[in-house]
Amino acid sequence: MKKVNFTTDRVASFKCAPGKNQTIFWDAKTPGLGLRVTAAGARSYIFEARLHGKTLRITIGDIRTWTIGKAQIEATNLKALTDKGTDPRQLKAEQRAEADATHAEAKRRALAVSDVWSIYLEARKAKWSERSYQDHLRLAATGGEDRKRGKGKTVTGPLASLMPVLLRDLDGETIGKWLVEEAKTRPTSAAQSYRLLRAFIRWTADTAEYRGILDAEAFKARQVKDALPKSRSKDGDSLQREQLPVWFSAVGAIPNPVISVYLQALLITGARREEVAGLRWDDVDFQWRSLSIRDKVEGTRVIPLTPYLASLLMSLKRINETPPNVRRMRTLEKRKEEWEPSPWVFFSKTAANGCIQEPRIAHTKALAVAGLPHVSLHGLRRSFGTLCEWVEMPSGISAQIMGHKPSALVEKHYRRRPLDLLRKWHDTIEAWILEQAGITSVPVPAGLRVLSA
Repeated sequence: MKKVNFTTDRVASFKCAPGKNQTIFWDAKTPGLGLRVTAAGARSYIFEARLHGKTLRITIGDIRTWTIGKAQIEATNLKALTDKGTDPRQLKAEQRAEADATHAEAKRRALAVSDVWSIYLEARKAKWSERSYQDHLRLAATGGEDRKRGKGKTVTGPLASLMPVLLRDLDGETIGKWLVEEAKTRPTSAAQSYRLLRAFIRWTADTAEYRGILDAEAFKARQVKDALPKSRSKDGDSLQREQLPVWFSAVGAIPNPVISVYLQALLITGARREEVAGLRWDDVDFQWRSLSIRDKVEGTRVIPLTPYLASLLMSLKRINETPPNVRRMRTLEKRKEEWEPSPWVFFSKTAANGCIQEPRIAHTKALAVAGLPHVSLHGLRRSFGTLCEWVEMPSGISAQIMGHKPSALVEKHYRRRPLDLLRKWHDTIEAWILEQAGITSVPVPAGLRVLSA
């Protein structure tokens, strides 16, 4: 088609040729500039040129938003690019990608700690015990809600003040000032919160979406180390040899057999409280006398199932597999529910997830009955490690049973103790504990009462 100089009147008069979907009119003044008119009457400026032996066509824009002069300038710029061998479409895509990247980076750097904290919890939840997950929620909670147990409102967690902070501002100075303030009133919680925060920072450094926003070494800053409360073990939070008889007597008299066996399992295995609470019947092998424990360090570790503990668990299994009474069965029928044994070793009929949640109250009452000083549930784990020295158990074996990380090069790389070797020593310490407690026979399964002989 013959080229003509574009004017306002001419552009307005151009019409699509009859029988065609579109007609293109070319500007005589500006190389490559054309006007496309469709059969529906739409009019837009285009640019066309040859690039690398192929025809390139780009839409500039509608005549209602582009004047002839601006369209000519745009076409001239596009022509200059194609003359250099540059594809304007590729250049535009690169500019768009750069703008998107800039926008995404700005959005990343505007993230608050709370924004990423919730994502972190969801990503790591499957790796933690339920108690650990709840600790993460509790220590970062804003507080002010009604307590689930007792009266009053929940308190603000130590990490709550850091949640509104921008992730990019979470540096050593900020963490140090936060620790100083929190350590004034609750040093233990502050230290625990610091450990959770440290793990969170490491996770962000290992996650592509958040890598580089904050200093991955911020928690190592000098002001942080200076402000960190010193970790000290609780003095006396452990059972002594002479206290074993009254402890077993009081714990064995706890009315709830599940809690009774659970507390004895803590002492006999030296496992962490959440590891024992999380045991399922699939984790218990009575034939080969072993327990598969979900370890927070190694993932899973297998430890021996000692004879006395096996008898307690066997009795607990019989209770678990005994159908409820007729009244209970009728209630289930009305709810259109079917009864089935619990998959949890330490089952609970009231807990939401079906396993034991809060055995501390019963233990505290048992200690009071026995006239013993307070011993925490973790103190029972500590007691196991201490009592093992009475039978001169090798420290590496007790550490492997308890799930501690290897503490030396040889332990880490050259010691792979089989289950039967662990069992030899584990049976020994259990027999010694029972002897000191005055227990000379396996308790009667029906009542699960562990009393001195």
